Amino acid sequence: MAGMKTTAARVYNWLERRTELEGPVKDAALHVVPRSTASWWYVFGSAAFTLLLLQIFTGILLALVYIPSAGEAWNSLNVLNHQIPLGWFLRALHGWGSNFMVAIVLIHMAQVFLFGAYKFPRELTWIIGVFLLLMTLGMAFTGQVLRFDQDAYWGLGIGVSIVSRVPWIGGGLVHLLLGGPIIAGATLSRFFALHVFVIPGTLLVFALLHVWMVLKLGINEWPMPGRLVRRSTYIAEYNQLAHEDGIPFVPGAFWKDLVFSGAIIAAVAVCAFVFGPYGPSGQPDPSIIQTVPKPDFFFLWIYSILSYLPPAMETPFILIAPILGIAFLLALPFYASEGEKSWHRRPVAVLAVSTIAVCFGILTHLGTTTPWSPHMSAWSADPAPPSLIHDATPLVRQGAVVFQAKQCRNCHTIGGTGGERGPDLDYVATRMTPDEMRFKVETGGGNMPAYGKNLSPPEIEALVSFLETLHPENEPPAYDPARRALNTAHMQPSKPDAGPSAPANPSAKPGATP
Repeated sequence: MAGMKTTAARVYNWLERRTELEGPVKDAALHVVPRSTASWWYVFGSAAFTLLLLQIFTGILLALVYIPSAGEAWNSLNVLNHQIPLGWFLRALHGWGSNFMVAIVLIHMAQVFLFGAYKFPRELTWIIGVFLLLMTLGMAFTGQVLRFDQDAYWGLGIGVSIVSRVPWIGGGLVHLLLGGPIIAGATLSRFFALHVFVIPGTLLVFALLHVWMVLKLGINEWPMPGRLVRRSTYIAEYNQLAHEDGIPFVPGAFWKDLVFSGAIIAAVAVCAFVFGPYGPSGQPDPSIIQTVPKPDFFFLWIYSILSYLPPAMETPFILIAPILGIAFLLALPFYASEGEKSWHRRPVAVLAVSTIAVCFGILTHLGTTTPWSPHMSAWSADPAPPSLIHDATPLVRQGAVVFQAKQCRNCHTIGGTGGERGPDLDYVATRMTPDEMRFKVETGGGNMPAYGKNLSPPEIEALVSFLETLHPENEPPAYDPARRALNTAHMQPSKPDAGPSAPANPSAKPGATP
């Protein structure tokens, strides 16, 4: 035993002489904090960091099996669920860890706001925390996309349709995210890179910087009513408080962080074991739109707001509300850096947090329970009205069958009945040329998915032929002037070549004397 201790000591001394980590680690572990901070209210930051480490560890293991391609992503998740021992549990740990991490970060932000910990001299610590929240939400959204099932496909479609509304650069951003105009193989590669490399790496760097600043500036003391923050005196007052009534962070405050983080990890494991992983549900198919896709719980409130807003208000809300919210959070420590910290004397702060929490809960509940769907006045499998295919060609009739089989009436009205999510198609031929219809069907756009990979070329041609007939009898369909001019030029009869060998008298026989 003594020999093992001696060997361990030699190894430790060898490493210490080369790394010199003992001093910084001791300083971090034994730094003095106010005794009042050894509270269960101060454990959420450590729990969030612990969950980040869990996500990185489980994410690395999942990346060994997951294949980020449109053809194999869905299959690789099913292999994890059903063929690899405890693969389902690993996926469940990662999924539930994401949910817990978002919840813990939100609670931590609310606690910091109510305790006034964003005030001088911790303004930059708060700003980094805001970016940590945004990156946590970004990691959660990109992770949902990687499931690449029906919900993920439609959820991504909704997400990029929101991005496309950004003025001037919306189209470019969509192409950057998707790797092209439609959701395809390049899309998963990009979101895989974002979810596995870009966002976690940035998140880890910002989290370490956040912890470093907490160590250097000290943990925010318990907010006592009447103890005001003044730039000229706060640092001296904090150092005096830590000197007179301080304890080492380890073990004085650390043991509560350790216990709470352990309880959170245990809760994640229990949820993973009892409820299992998220999906994948059905394979992504843009022709099937009855999935009623809903995002994970932390985005359900946005889903509910957009469902209730009038169409004319959607774009202003999407473009203005997030910018104002983020700007408010970033500017908060600069216009409220001094003054009272205690929530007992900050009723506006308490009212704001309470209102946001109640609205978040109500909107999340509505997003979970409300059966959002298009307004329907016809069953999607109904055939086309007979008046639209009376005396129609076989190709047009085949297009009507495609229109029925792909359930286009879930979103579009035809013959006066159908869904209201998409535009009315009764007069579509007066608005769009056949080429425009074909392009729209193949590539989608806006809220319409792309059907280029779900319909064969003959089916697309038949569908477009049917759509060409949808115009009033007394109104001609739309046409491309350039194409019509080209066709007219090709149809003009050419003049005969009056060469020297052509007879002057058409009726004269060759060789006859005029």
